This record gives sequence, C-alpha cells and structure tokens, in this order.
Amino acid sequence: MIYPKIALAQSIIEILSAKGITNIIISPGSRNAPLTIGFAQNPNFKCYSIADERCAAFFALGIAQQTKQPTAVVCTSGSALLNYYPAFAEAFYSQIPLIVISADRPQSKIDIGDGQTIRQQNVFLNHSVFNANLTEEASEENDLKINQAIETAILQKGPVHINAPFEEPLYETTEELSIKPIITKFISNNSPKNIENSEEFISIWNKAKRKLVLVGVNEANTVDKEIVENLASDPSIVVLTETTSNLHHPNFINSIDTLITPFDDSDFAAFNPEVLITFGGMVVSKRIKAFLRKYKPEHHWHIDTLRAYDTFGALTKHFEMQLNDFFKDLLSKTSFAESDYFKSIDSVYRERLEKRKEYLKEIVFSDFKVFEKVIESLPVNSQLQISNSSAIRYAQLIDIDESIEVFCNRGTSGIDGSTSTAIGAAVGNSKQNVFITGDISFLYDSNALWNSYIPKNFKIILVNNGGGGIFRILPGHQEKPVFNTYFETSHHLTAEHLAKMYHCNYFAANDLESLNSGIKSLYKTNDAPTILEVFTPTNENDVILKQYFRNLN
Repeated sequence: MIYPKIALAQSIIEILSAKGITNIIISPGSRNAPLTIGFAQNPNFKCYSIADERCAAFFALGIAQQTKQPTAVVCTSGSALLNYYPAFAEAFYSQIPLIVISADRPQSKIDIGDGQTIRQQNVFLNHSVFNANLTEEASEENDLKINQAIETAILQKGPVHINAPFEEPLYETTEELSIKPIITKFISNNSPKNIENSEEFISIWNKAKRKLVLVGVNEANTVDKEIVENLASDPSIVVLTETTSNLHHPNFINSIDTLITPFDDSDFAAFNPEVLITFGGMVVSKRIKAFLRKYKPEHHWHIDTLRAYDTFGALTKHFEMQLNDFFKDLLSKTSFAESDYFKSIDSVYRERLEKRKEYLKEIVFSDFKVFEKVIESLPVNSQLQISNSSAIRYAQLIDIDESIEVFCNRGTSGIDGSTSTAIGAAVGNSKQNVFITGDISFLYDSNALWNSYIPKNFKIILVNNGGGGIFRILPGHQEKPVFNTYFETSHHLTAEHLAKMYHCNYFAANDLESLNSGIKSLYKTNDAPTILEVFTPTNENDVILKQYFRNLN
C-alpha cells in the first residue's frame, strides 16, 4: 500500500481507519496532499472530491445525517478552512458528528507574511465540541488528541476540528508505515434508565389537567409505538408535531400554525399547558415559540442525553436520558387524568382542517397550491429534504405521508447549504431522495451541482417565485425598491442553463396543468439528476397565504 511519507499524516489516517471512519470528503489543495495521498489510496475509505469547501462540508453533513456516523472533511491551509464554518455550525446545533481535518503550515510560518496562512488553531472554538491542535512531529500526545477528537464527535454528536501542520516536501510516499499510532478504547456513554427522584415529577404529572408535548426535529422510528399510543390516548395530553418531527398519529396535531394562528387571548389561556414536555431539535413554528414565551408553563421538561435549550424562558428540568427510557419510566408510574384538554383542542383543529381543505380547493396557482400538489405526489417510503425559509414553512401546512422521512437544516436555519446537504443525504441513503427548495436557496448553493456523485434518480423541485418570498410573509413588508432589492432580492434567473451545464434533466411548470405534467416527467426520468422548476406569481403568494390564516377563523 502507498502511504504519505510524513509521519503525522500516517497517524491521522491510521487512527481514523481504526476508529471505523469510512467516508472522507476531500477538497483539492497542496498542503493537504499527504492526507489526500493516504486516504485516496487506502481501501478502508470511500473518498469524494468536492472542490468548493462550503459545499463539501454540507455534503459531508448530509452523509453523516443519514449514516449516523462521523464523516470527515479534509482541506488545504488558509481560507479554505473558513468555508467549512456554516456546515460546522449546523452540525453543532443539529447534533451531527463531523470531523474537520485541516492541513496547516508549521506555527513558525504563521503571521510572518507567508502565503496561504491564517490563524487556524481553534478557529471553530465557539461551535466545536473538541479541538485537536497537533504539533508537526508524530507523537503520543498527537495520537491521543486525534483519538479524543473522534470519540468526542461520536459521544457528543457534534463537530470536531483536527488541525495538522505539515512542512514540505508534501508529495513524497512510502510503502511502509513509519509509525504505530496509539488507538484508545472507546467507552460509550450510558445514560440513566430511570428518572431520578421520580416521585416529585410523577406527582406533578398526575395532577396536571393540561399537558403539552412539543416535538422538534426528530429521527423517524425513534419513539416506541407503545409510548406513541399512550400519549395519543391520554385526554389531558395534546401532542404538537412538525414536518421534521417524523412522528405520526391521527390524534397528533401536525400543523401547529393552522391550529394557533387564529387564537385570541382567551383561546391561548385555555390552551396554556401546566406541563410542557419537549424533545427533538429546533422548532420551526415562530407562533408556538411566541405563545409559550408569553403564556409560560409552570413546568417545562426537556428530554435529551446531551443538552437542553431554554427556548421559552421556562425550563425547569433537563432529563439527560434516552427518550424511550424517560417515557417508559414516567408512564408506567402515572395514570390518565380526567380532562377535556385534548378533546377541546382536537375539536378546534378538526374544524381548521376542514377549512384548509376548502381553501386549497379555491386558491389559484401559487406557492401554497404548488406545495400541496408536490407533497401529495411524493413517492411512498422516500426521503424528503427541504430547504429553509419559506419552503420549510409551507411544508408545515400540508400533511405528509408517514412513510416519508423529512429532513431540513434547522440547526442554524440557514439557506446556504441545503442542496449540498440533500445531495450528501442521497449518497448516504439508498432511498429515493426528493429535494424541495426555493429559488434563492438554490441559487445561493448552486455549486452543489458541481458534484460527480449525485445519484441519477435524485430529484429537485425548485419553487421559483422571483425572490425571497419569506420576507413578504413576515411583518413589515412594503412594496418599495429598498425592499425588493435588499430584502427580497428580486431576480429573473432560472435553473435551465445550470441544469444544462451540470447535465441534469430539466422541466418547467407555470400553471396547474404543466405542474401535473412536470411531476409525472420528474418521477419517470431516472437517467440523470432531474430538476423541475415551478414558476409562481411573486406578488400573489403572500396574499394567498395570509388570507388562509384569516379564513381559519
């Protein structure tokens, strides 16, 4: 086998191999040549070459999102490393294991005017769960840092940074390893199986007549069916889910804004929970966050083995437990309370759903109508990736088949790497992958298509409303040049020529008939990645959406 001659590069490669890290995304460069040589010629690794570092990091994020295993990204020195930061921050807040390995100049070359050098050590300090600043020579200390970085990424489900200084010559190889690196034994983190001091919490639970369970970003099939049924059957419990919660039951409310947007103060007072339980990642609905910040529950419990955010300013307990362990222990020791909480809220919600059904029948071709038709068309057992901004918000308003897994970069809620993440996810998971995106997000991350690994059956549905439609939905919108240029980013661009340049199939739609035809063509075509671009009316979308919420009253 061919190895890099530099001993430190050998150590990094051998330790990653021993720890079972298999997916390596490499961006071309010279300073990282020792790592590139070693990873690319080792059969234990699956290597990908992605030129744009920002796209490379989000691509890696998508693979890690699906495999649940750390994915490594490797870059040269200098500003290349900084392009990883958006994905690095997303990995931190979405609890996804990501290993960034940056090649560096030796410390003696930093800040003396040498080329392609920046202060790389600890550059991700605010969002890294571990930083391994290596020294130039291979050593036991370096080995331990590399081991600890990988183990921390796994245990804390987050991004780590390994910074490795290399001196020239960089391209020399050898057929023999010159080192025997230390491989530490991995120790898993065993969280408690039972609730500590459970009597206090059981008492609170049994007395409460209004219990609200709010589920953020959540992986599919993670909650035991017995627990789901218990939560759905208790008359004192209302469960709110979102598209990204991947949690389904007929008794769960899966369109939060459809329920609460028309509420007045008396409605909110009746809905105000005594106990709020949250689990999962970030919540999309701004309205539910505003409600719970104003009408604070007496008790807010969050369940997560690692962290709890005080999103509503009411957190009283963080249960550092596995979700199923918590509910199994709690529900085995508690009983249903006599309450009409679920019945009264469910009755309101069912009325709202009927109004939504009628409204969708009446509206003209628009973003809302497109999302209804597109989501209805999704293949069963497929995977749906959604970009941020208005796309993920429209998706909250439409029922999605429970066989479909839904993902979105909600950790930082940025539009910057949605396409790259979706492509990485399509590589990391063999399911049919469909990506729904808005035009600004798609154009912002168009380098994502500069990628040789996109599966031929990858589908992009691009909703092009000529700008950042989210800003028309938010309060403060005024039809003025400043708004159109600096907020909405009005444009007349399309994806047609990008599709041609990157050898993707391309279909377009601008009314209901062409949309239905385009959807059929989209799923029928599997010889190359395919883009269906749907053009919607810029000046009507926000009016139709706002009228929807008014009609719910």
